Amino acid sequence: MALVWQPPLPRIYNELSEPELRIRIQSAKDHLGKQLAVLGHHYQQDGIIAFADFVGDSYELSRRAAEQTGIAYVVFCGVHFMAESADILTDPSVRVILPDLGAGCSMADMANLDQTEEAWEQLKTVCGDEQPIVPITYMNSSAAIKAFVGEHGGAVCTSSNCRNVLEWALAGGATEGSGVRGQGPGVGGQKSDSNHPLASLLNSEPRTLNPKILFFPDQHLGRNTAFAMGYPLDKMVLWDPRQDLGGNTPEQIRNADFILWKGHCSVHALFRPEHVDDARRKYPHMKVIVHPECKWEVVQKADMAGSTAYIVEQVRKAPPGAQWAIGTEVHLINRLAREHPDQKIIVLSDCQCLCTTMYRIDLPHLCWVLENLVEGKVVNEIKVDDHTRKFATIALQRMLAIKGTGNPMGKQQPATASVD
Repeated sequence: MALVWQPPLPRIYNELSEPELRIRIQSAKDHLGKQLAVLGHHYQQDGIIAFADFVGDSYELSRRAAEQTGIAYVVFCGVHFMAESADILTDPSVRVILPDLGAGCSMADMANLDQTEEAWEQLKTVCGDEQPIVPITYMNSSAAIKAFVGEHGGAVCTSSNCRNVLEWALAGGATEGSGVRGQGPGVGGQKSDSNHPLASLLNSEPRTLNPKILFFPDQHLGRNTAFAMGYPLDKMVLWDPRQDLGGNTPEQIRNADFILWKGHCSVHALFRPEHVDDARRKYPHMKVIVHPECKWEVVQKADMAGSTAYIVEQVRKAPPGAQWAIGTEVHLINRLAREHPDQKIIVLSDCQCLCTTMYRIDLPHLCWVLENLVEGKVVNEIKVDDHTRKFATIALQRMLAIKGTGNPMGKQQPATASVD
């Protein structure tokens, strides 16, 4: 049985000083050479980022993982669902390692396979054949959920390409009933709506009915993106997996264009509309930029909203003297502030906006897994079973085939409505 918890490290790793850990990590990396690729998520501590061969958000690191050739090991300094995706996208011979098995994601845990299958059956019963449903899951989900989506004509999205994935899904997604569907070149080569720019790449037969989107597990990314695409809030319903029909009536479900799973990011949910107001009072010339995992009311008040990569890019290309209040994970914000001392960069809120599970990846754990590799031992391997791998690959390859701007929101104007 695979480990689902992290056993204590050998005592020596917690006794080593930081300089000693750095020396040993670099020595292990030098020994492993081109056999090894270390991937580091933007939210990681600076000490970990220093040893990463590639740094990025979940989309960029997925792409990097898929591109790797001739390597034996990927050490993923992120969280569990990211390491699963790396295992799916790399050659089966590549061993993918997560330095701390306790590095999970609370959002990913908010949608499990049993709940998803039950929701799907209820939705199919309510909607029938007259209202096709395309499931779309955010990257922050388990491999099992990604496989479900791949097997049912949907795709994975990230905050970088969410809008384009939803446009593809609303054009029909991939048709059902043909086994491995909508794989495109290298992913299949089927088409749906002939007018959609992605049709020839990802879809199969045209559909005459407008599909409904089941979006999970992050309600806020789904709501913010759909609203930016022009869909009103009253065309979206929230699906609570603990209630029959998700807490909705059959009529509400049939009338909705988007069914949003009741999930959220524990970090981005900490930002509130009053934090934007406070920033504007204190710094009238400061721009507010937030991640689309923030609540709808926060995104509406912000000047800009986009993926982690989009936020990084906006700061990097800004002129000296630019001022930013950023609503995302604090490690990234602090790093941006250090890298751009000619700009004023602050966290949008004084709350502790820290991804605590990502924080579990530290120098002792990185040193431990690398030195085991030097000794020929693989610890903390993340391995996805063959059936899950097959269909999750389809969903992830669709994601990689659909490009994104990184900015699904565009520039929003404040609105007076509110969302619970």
